[in-house]
Amino acid sequence: MSLAALPSGESSHARAVSIRYFNLYRIVVASAFAIFGGVFSFGQKAPEVFLVTLVAYWVMAFSFFLLHAGSPHYGERTLGLQTALDIIMLALFMYASGGFRSGMPFLMMTSIAGAGLVGQGRMVLGAASLATMAVLVDQLYRTLTGNEGQVDFSQAAIICVGFFAVAVVARMLSRRALANEALANSRGFDLARQMRVNARIIEDMQDGVVVLDAENSVRQMNPRASELLGVALQTGDRIVESLPDLASSILLESSPDSVQMVAERTGKTLSVRRVAIAEAGAAGDTLLFLEDMDRVQARAQQIKLAALGRLTANIAHEIRNPLSSVSHASELLLEEKRQGVQERLVRIIHDNAARIERIVRDVLELGQRDRLTSEPLDLAQFCRGFVDEFSIPNPRIAQLVQLELDEGARGCFDRLHLYQILANLIGNASRYCSGQDGSICLSVRVIDEHRVQIAVRDDGPGIPAEDRAKVFEPFFTSDPKGTGLGLFMARELAEANGAELSLQDAPGGAEFHLMARRTA
Repeated sequence: MSLAALPSGESSHARAVSIRYFNLYRIVVASAFAIFGGVFSFGQKAPEVFLVTLVAYWVMAFSFFLLHAGSPHYGERTLGLQTALDIIMLALFMYASGGFRSGMPFLMMTSIAGAGLVGQGRMVLGAASLATMAVLVDQLYRTLTGNEGQVDFSQAAIICVGFFAVAVVARMLSRRALANEALANSRGFDLARQMRVNARIIEDMQDGVVVLDAENSVRQMNPRASELLGVALQTGDRIVESLPDLASSILLESSPDSVQMVAERTGKTLSVRRVAIAEAGAAGDTLLFLEDMDRVQARAQQIKLAALGRLTANIAHEIRNPLSSVSHASELLLEEKRQGVQERLVRIIHDNAARIERIVRDVLELGQRDRLTSEPLDLAQFCRGFVDEFSIPNPRIAQLVQLELDEGARGCFDRLHLYQILANLIGNASRYCSGQDGSICLSVRVIDEHRVQIAVRDDGPGIPAEDRAKVFEPFFTSDPKGTGLGLFMARELAEANGAELSLQDAPGGAEFHLMARRTA
């Protein structure tokens, strides 16, 4: 933002106040001359000139003060005219008081400095030039009139240099003040705009927001919070008195940072989350986020129904193919009399019926994902037991799997769900690995104080890049005999237990990570 583009609101008001004080200073100086002029022997060289100048200066100062007080507009030309009149009047005082030794040049410097600080142009340099001319003309006049005893051009020159020094410094300070003012106005404008945007966002949020100060009094509250709580709180209301159920649930020192409660006035089930805004050396504000759990559950139900609809359509498509094969084979079987062909048709019927049975079994197991019993498990011990049990029908599995376990790693999981996930991952790895001993790695590793990782890695050809994004989709499979529900079910069961199953980038083979919650 350039200085010329500064808004004329707050900046012009601040400048008007400075000019008002500048005009008040003139009245004080004129009054001081009137009261103390005789005490300090001002005007002894030309009393008549001093008296006339004093009256004119006082009238001028008072007029400028009244005119400025009645108008917010104050141009540079007006300020320049007043500064010029200041210097002329002070020059007349200097003449009437015996020259620059009377101290009048220092009052000129004050006027120059004030004009430089209040003004916004290069008018201050013109004021310094006018003051210099006044001092030099006074010295020249005294020289021509034979008053050599009152003439000292060297000191006058020093005073004139001082005029310009004061003007330059005042000009630099003024420009610096204007730059700071421009920056402050720009940041104030950005801050006000950001506050308006934030206020609009908070008002339109689907969640309720309540801002409390250090005394648990309301500072701000959006309409959604009023709707959820059933009461419209005003700024300054104490939450303990207005909503004691909310205060007792979340605001006590022993309360957790997130709780679920039932609002007394509306009967809604709310999830309340507390976030403290710490301030250095003092207690800060507290934010309360209110989430309508009924709305969350309704949205989750909609998502579940949409997913169920897609799954049902996929099931119908997947079952249609083997049913068509069974139907066609059964018709041919009725017409075929040769024993070898009959056996082949019966085998087709059996294989496709088994495929349909696997699809139905997987779908039934998927429907039980929400019926879980989470418990703390020693994951290293569980993985050892899993390998022993899983290798009973196929002893070769025990030789293929290599265990890398962090002893004592514990996670929270449903035992049956974890078994199904590992069975799917190890089963897939055993189909695609090289078949050598230790070609599958099952590892358990503690990530941090909150997470523990179970990884399954094989040394097979890996998953093609074009298929990596589809491995968790239902009915996607590269195995002609598979249903395509294994990895989809594994991820669903992981999410039901608050865990995350993901495919990782590995240099060779496929690697899956199951990130679960760690328990003590």
